[in-house]
Amino acid sequence: MIEDPKVRRLRGMVDFHASWQAMREFSEARADDTPDEIWVLEHAPVYTRGRNARESAPPGPIPTVDTDRGGDLTYHGPGQLIVYALIDLARRKMGVRHLVSALESAVQGTLARLHIEGATTRADAPGVYVGGRKIASLGLRIRSGRSYHGLALNVAMDLSPFTAIAPCGYRGLRMTQIADCGGPRDVDRVAAILVPELITRLRHHPEADPHAPRDIRSAPNVPSSA
Repeated sequence: MIEDPKVRRLRGMVDFHASWQAMREFSEARADDTPDEIWVLEHAPVYTRGRNARESAPPGPIPTVDTDRGGDLTYHGPGQLIVYALIDLARRKMGVRHLVSALESAVQGTLARLHIEGATTRADAPGVYVGGRKIASLGLRIRSGRSYHGLALNVAMDLSPFTAIAPCGYRGLRMTQIADCGGPRDVDRVAAILVPELITRLRHHPEADPHAPRDIRSAPNVPSSA
């Protein structure tokens, strides 16, 4: 029986580059018996570009970081719940696509518990949508069968930086957030629902994912949206 991931709540506005470096170091140093972890945090304002990015960030005071996750260009900032999933997929016998599904369905379950209806996913653009607007974005990196990066769920933030870009590579895509859908503005309150929803889905999953790569350790990246 694999133990549930340890949950770490990082306080304050966390610098993106510092957390990215910490995730890489954790993933590279972990042993076969190192417990999985889930990191919960908020980022200081930053644009991040994934490995699939086609667009440059706009000029201005918000910094840009080129990163190694999947996906395109997106924005992170205060009021957005970040959940990083540092999971040994090989040990859990979990396919990459199942992890993507677990992240998406955890968001959907969270929104349902907050009485926000109509949350959907899209096969062509991973993430979660409400009323056609994107409320949660995904981006992952897989190295040696282990994941890092994760999801960003808009709770109560300034959405205007998204208007200066094509979010996740989709021109005209509009964003929304929990507060604008009648939900709470408290990031910790949302995290207290979402994290258990995610852990439940990591605990219960198919032993064999027919859509997973034959050798999960060979999958360097995940084609997911920013």
